[in-house]
Amino acid sequence: MVDSTPAEDGYDGDDAMIADVFARDCSSRRIVENMAGKWGMLALAALHEGSYRFNALRRRVDGVSEKMLSQTLQGLERDGLVLRDVQATIPPHVEYSLTPFGERVAAKIVDLIELVQDEVNATSSR
Repeated sequence: MVDSTPAEDGYDGDDAMIADVFARDCSSRRIVENMAGKWGMLALAALHEGSYRFNALRRRVDGVSEKMLSQTLQGLERDGLVLRDVQATIPPHVEYSLTPFGERVAAKIVDLIELVQDEVNATSSR
């Protein structure tokens, strides 16, 4: 949540950090940057549909390279949005899903994507 009147030093009176995405060193900014990037939004929206193995997710997010998807998922996992479940099978089975925080974020992203798609469809049918 963005506080419209943050303390100038980034702290409230209780020595607790106030999340302010506009502050350069705020961890919320890094999370927003990772999830709002081109591939982050698409990966989160796809995972909102359900769990995916890596290659299935790569096919779902058409156009993303293996390297970019891997980096994107690592960042989203580090930020607490994505879970990486490695099952000890041969070959190893790795599945990605959303955390509860990731579910809430992805729901908002899906709403935004649907708004944009609806507008594009309405505009193109005129």
